[in-house]
Amino acid sequence: MSHTTRDPHLSREEQPGPDTERFADDWRSWHQAHEKGRTDPLGILSATGLYFLDDDPLRVDGVPGSWRLVDGQPQVDLAPGETLTDGCQELTGSVALGERIARGGAMLGFDDEGVHGVAEIAWRGSSVMLRPRRSDSAYLAHFPGTPAYPADPRWVVPAHFDAYREVHEETVGAVIDGLQHHFDSPGVLTFTIDGTDYRLTAFTGGDDGSLTVLMRDATSGVTTYPASRTLRVAAPDARGDTVIDFNRATNLPCAYTDFATCPLPPVENRLPIAVEAGEKLPVSRVS
Repeated sequence: MSHTTRDPHLSREEQPGPDTERFADDWRSWHQAHEKGRTDPLGILSATGLYFLDDDPLRVDGVPGSWRLVDGQPQVDLAPGETLTDGCQELTGSVALGERIARGGAMLGFDDEGVHGVAEIAWRGSSVMLRPRRSDSAYLAHFPGTPAYPADPRWVVPAHFDAYREVHEETVGAVIDGLQHHFDSPGVLTFTIDGTDYRLTAFTGGDDGSLTVLMRDATSGVTTYPASRTLRVAAPDARGDTVIDFNRATNLPCAYTDFATCPLPPVENRLPIAVEAGEKLPVSRVS
């Protein structure tokens, strides 16, 4: 980023003053790129339904195949003339999907009267989810964008990362009752705002050592989405120092659609303060 570098050893009030206009421009460019990714023609906002498989065959309008569980594993039975694609491979007949979704799920392509779509099939906890997505989604066609607080350098906060001796698994709930999500947590981020110390449990992020945070705060359910927002935090340096930019707190897909299974933050990540930064409640949603 091109704005003034934050010194993690100084308080928020002691930080050098950034070029506010450039700071806002940097944030605006980042947010526009984020919104563009969010509106991919077959991204999560193109979802048209959310189903959980059981032993009874399930057919979904506009999606090839009959879907079910066979001995606890997903299978799709394609009638003559019905096909799905997995990458370059064409699928016909009865197809066991257990191995295909063992590592993060699969996107199986189809065409319906000239409209391209995918059938997303994946494990969610101990259940198997089927989530169709279509490029002609009405919500995508009229997506109004995401409102956000004005970018404010005061919400760029020095933080320190305290690593656990060993990474451990953290289990959290989901916006769908009965579902759970499991994340690897390497440690805790601590930071100070207006003289008060706070902590956030961090989850592993990218291969670059960055961290991911799920959080709620006093704006949740008021000006921001009630369930959760998420933050990417830059990899801590050798001393464990990093910076949290709350201006980049973003909505999860569940803020826009009922057809999402987003995780909830751990209890300790529910901040008592109003973080008036980052993305706000969307103006419309799919339900």
